[in-house]
Amino acid sequence: MRSPLSLYAEARAAASAGAFDRASANFVAALAAAPDNELIAGQALTHAVIAGNWDLALNAARALERQNKLLPDARFLLLAEAFRARDWRAARTQIDTIEREQLFGFAVPVLRAWVAFSSGEGDPLAALDAAGVSGIGAGYAAEHRALLLLAMARPEGPAEVARAARSAGPRGARLRVAGAAVLAARGDRAAALALLEGNAPSIQATRRLIEAGRPVPGAIASADAGLAEMLVRLALDLHGQELTALGSMFARIATRLAPDSGEAWMVAAELLAQQERHMLAVSLLANVGPDDPFATSVREQRIRLLVGAGDREGALEVALAATRTAPTRADWVRLGEVYGELGRQAESAEAFGRALEIRDDDGQAEWALWLMRGGALDQANNWPEARRALQQAYRLAPEQPFVLNYLGYAQLIRRENVAEAERLIREAHRLAPDNAAITDSLGWALYLRGELPEAIALLEQAARGEPADVEINEHLGDAYFAAGRRVEARFAWKAALVYAEGEARTRISAKIDTGWTRALAAR
Repeated sequence: MRSPLSLYAEARAAASAGAFDRASANFVAALAAAPDNELIAGQALTHAVIAGNWDLALNAARALERQNKLLPDARFLLLAEAFRARDWRAARTQIDTIEREQLFGFAVPVLRAWVAFSSGEGDPLAALDAAGVSGIGAGYAAEHRALLLLAMARPEGPAEVARAARSAGPRGARLRVAGAAVLAARGDRAAALALLEGNAPSIQATRRLIEAGRPVPGAIASADAGLAEMLVRLALDLHGQELTALGSMFARIATRLAPDSGEAWMVAAELLAQQERHMLAVSLLANVGPDDPFATSVREQRIRLLVGAGDREGALEVALAATRTAPTRADWVRLGEVYGELGRQAESAEAFGRALEIRDDDGQAEWALWLMRGGALDQANNWPEARRALQQAYRLAPEQPFVLNYLGYAQLIRRENVAEAERLIREAHRLAPDNAAITDSLGWALYLRGELPEAIALLEQAARGEPADVEINEHLGDAYFAAGRRVEARFAWKAALVYAEGEARTRISAKIDTGWTRALAAR
């Protein structure tokens, strides 16, 4: 018979290799063989929550609770299970313990309010008004007061949710969608539509669902959904404090409580990806259906996570699929970006061109699309078409520093319209003096004119702003070499070499070995 520690070691190894089913099986066996082993139970709990093996997670949590070794964050799993079972007595017991443990005591008024609402015992708003609601707890309480007012069908509910959404930053769209879902479910379409201010894709998708008389997922009108929403916000707050692993645990518990919340799946996936678990993160996004208000955002996230996992072809497949049926401008832009990641610049430019053919109010400035198309054409070695695209971007946005810099620098390195190119770069620098890339462009323009002291000062400034930038450090090295500062030149080139690839790496290595020559000059 295998020992518990042997099973535990295999479970850890399997989890590290991404074999989550095998890891879960070994953790189950190890925990069964040694139910009082705190190390095994703790690691089994952490793995099981992330992997979504809820039976294992609950067994491990209960084993730790029996030994009074359950950590405060893990207690939320037992609280969530009490909410799911509508066991309000057990829920209150867990909340009382959370209050005694203090670490997450700020959440207690919100938790008690949702229990009061769903159990029908007590006044939810009175729970939120409890003494001691201050600091971070006050922010949570204010948001959930609005959600509870709406769930209680109080007339001021829609206005309070709108007010909370305006204060919630990027999460404001989620609160509007959740509130509209509650109102639409009650048959109050007018109030639901009135709550949907803005043009975010999730807001637009929710409008379409309501106008078509279809249900909107993600309503917050129960203790389950209320706790899930609080856990999602807590996960984001913890991530902001660089406690991402802890945040991902709360987000995964939220997905168990509210599996119809697209936001919960998105946050859980994002935090797992931040821990280099890209493919597990991608798999979570499959739980968000095509009719979810956040489906468009999920598709963008899936593409980004696939790229992060190194599966660029998989990302391309997802991006291409979005352009086959009634594509939006954003779909073509996304495809262009993926083609760019793959180094297929001509196809990238074509996709940006298709985006320009579509007129929709997606918030994407037309000049930016021309700039992206011009950049892709430039990298595809189609300079005549690139120049036309960049000039169109300039006509549309003559005061955008990135347009000025790109058009100016692209002409400068080709020695075309040199005086005009320098004028454009100077204007870009005036508008964005702290931008390292633009500062580098101006420094390089001065270098090409032989004004070495001024050029070096600017290139040094650029290098301080972006110390890992290959092009900036190579430019600085060339300028040092021209000024006779050979040792500093080699230091700058070595800094450039750290991240250099391909032709640039070969060229910079040669300069370090033999010094600058005209054939090895940077662009």
